[in-house]
Amino acid sequence: HRDTQETLAVLERLDLDTEKPTEEELARKFGYEDDYLKGTVSWWQHTKPQIWSLFDEPYSSNAAKIIGVISVFFICVSILSFCLKTHPDMRVPVIRNITVKTANGSAAWVLDKTQTNAHVAFFYIECVCNAWFTFEILVRFISSPNKCEFVTSSVNIIDYIATLSFYVDLVLQRFASHLENADILEFFSIIRIMRLFKLTRHSSGLKILIQTFRASAKELTLLVFFLVLGIVIFASLVYYAERIQANPHNDFNSIPLGLWWALVTMTTVGYGDMAPKTYIGMFVGALCALAGVLTIALPVPVIVSNFAMYYSHTQARAKLPKKRRRVLPVEQLRQPRTAGAGGGMGMPGSGPMARRMNQVKTKDLGPKI
Repeated sequence: HRDTQETLAVLERLDLDTEKPTEEELARKFGYEDDYLKGTVSWWQHTKPQIWSLFDEPYSSNAAKIIGVISVFFICVSILSFCLKTHPDMRVPVIRNITVKTANGSAAWVLDKTQTNAHVAFFYIECVCNAWFTFEILVRFISSPNKCEFVTSSVNIIDYIATLSFYVDLVLQRFASHLENADILEFFSIIRIMRLFKLTRHSSGLKILIQTFRASAKELTLLVFFLVLGIVIFASLVYYAERIQANPHNDFNSIPLGLWWALVTMTTVGYGDMAPKTYIGMFVGALCALAGVLTIALPVPVIVSNFAMYYSHTQARAKLPKKRRRVLPVEQLRQPRTAGAGGGMGMPGSGPMARRMNQVKTKDLGPKI
């Protein structure tokens, strides 16, 4: 029962409700409960929750669903543009005209391909997408009920860092494009891929999945510990096993190289770039593969069980009316009994316990009579 109560409390914090809150709940959430009770709610206090619901609660109304679809559309277009602009067919070569002297002393021109840049269409797509993201961040920040909680939210941090990276990239292309190794600065634009985590606002399943990994943190930590332990052990074993016999094609020149092989083998990936050649090394490789299968397979049922528990509770909770979804405390304090209350409740020899003892005594005296 306690585990169920704790699970329901976690689901309550995840805010999976799709029903519209009451005016009193909105007033309590946005901090104008006193004005609501007095009947002096201003225009901004009345409009602020509506704006917040439009941009942060996709299932609160039809308009919020439309804005949610627009937000998801821009996220998908931005990520698709980020991926496609690296394709060779989507890039434009930069041609440089070089003047050279020929053997007879005349001048000639040679076209040299120095580098390739993404097509200019991707730049305009990024501008439109980031304009929407900037507008969305500003509106959500202005209408948020708690500014500090909004700024420190992990999904919001990813959002405005990814948006800020676009403007930083523009400044660097404008003022630092002539520097050597300036292309390395484009590596930081990979933060824009993290915008996929914004989809958690639009899917309760993703929220449950993230909560499952949080609840299974101990099992995942144990998995990583045993995996690292096995990698170090089998990397050391295969390094010395390959050196016992004559092996001119030895791939394991050091233990750090063996760490890569052990990781690939224990996770059952098996790239095939490194393989033991001796019989002892093959035996170590077989033990490494078996240990990897057992190490990874053991914590998986716990993670699956946690996901099934959260998902089943979410489905059952969604079928209840909202007024019956209130989560009670895990432990309820019993009211102390006062003497004389309840019609002689405090008198000796009365009450359920006394009657039960009398019945036991009567049953014990039966055979003797």
